[in-house]
Amino acid sequence: MTDSLMRLQAVLQRKQQDALLVTNPENRYYLSGYSAHDTSPAESAGALLIPARGRPFLLTDFRFQLQAEAEAASFRVVLYRRGLLALLKRMLPGLGIKKLVFESHAMLYGTGRQLCEILQKLAIEPIPVTGLVEKLRIRKSAGELEKIRQAVLLNEAVFQEIYAELAPGQTERQVANKIEATMRAKGAEGPSFATIVASGPNGAQPHAVPGHRLIRPGEPVVIDMGVRLHGYCSDMTRTVVLGRPDDRTVELIRLVRRAQLTGLAAIRAGVTSRAVDKAAREVITRAGYAKYFGHGLGHGVGLAVHEAPALNRRCRKKLQVGMVVTVEPGIYLPGWGGVRLENMVIVTESGPEIINKDSTFLDI
Repeated sequence: MTDSLMRLQAVLQRKQQDALLVTNPENRYYLSGYSAHDTSPAESAGALLIPARGRPFLLTDFRFQLQAEAEAASFRVVLYRRGLLALLKRMLPGLGIKKLVFESHAMLYGTGRQLCEILQKLAIEPIPVTGLVEKLRIRKSAGELEKIRQAVLLNEAVFQEIYAELAPGQTERQVANKIEATMRAKGAEGPSFATIVASGPNGAQPHAVPGHRLIRPGEPVVIDMGVRLHGYCSDMTRTVVLGRPDDRTVELIRLVRRAQLTGLAAIRAGVTSRAVDKAAREVITRAGYAKYFGHGLGHGVGLAVHEAPALNRRCRKKLQVGMVVTVEPGIYLPGWGGVRLENMVIVTESGPEIINKDSTFLDI
């Protein structure tokens, strides 16, 4: 049984709760190693039923039986033929469960209501929770950190290959498609999110969708990309210019880089997330661009590309050793374009361990 599973069972015992139903895909993988993907919120590849004591269950259907048995050897694999809820209705009475915790944030509202109705008929108390397993995931183990480092380095290798071939006249969509094809060719399981390539004025949209716009010489191009490798994600943004940039582009890229360096310098265990965000944000504010930096400075990365902790003005939580976060300040000017630079770091006692080695954004 894995360390993460034993820690979770200890939490359930401490809270005097009998079992947890895990339906979040990342949490399911984290606890079991079962890597099947859900095709939609309404169609799950399975769920975990983890008692406070004893061997846990992996509940799935015939399509995933062999994969579940191979990847989650410490779990008892139980198949359902009429759906998860019907199986739970049949299983739970024989397990002596009186309090069942379930992940309310990872279940459709209608499914949650049906589950509660079934539990009440069985005289089992339903206990909705959010973030129970995520709290265990927030600090990465040495093995997880190594997988994240590998994902970041693969991401950079893909970017460097694409960057060498970038040329005016290519469309945003062509570049994005080539990035994702190269990820897979180099061994990634796929992108960790839909690749962003935003040229010229499209860069003013932080989450722009690549289109048919032709990339032009001298304009900023925001490329935000990430790979998934061994289940773990990377996330990196570069702003590049093909040809000679004008003075405004140079000014903004250097300003965003100063903000990033200032944010990085503020990171260490014990510092609040909002303090790191504030340090970087003040650089941009003093330069007169405060209203053009509207998102948080960064976010956690792991099995999900966006997870705790958040680096923003609202989060008062303190950073802890082993957390992995992005530092990605940006400036977005409607009608002109945008600049964003993003690196990933590991929080240590003394400061950040910057995972990224690529320095393409320093060319300007």
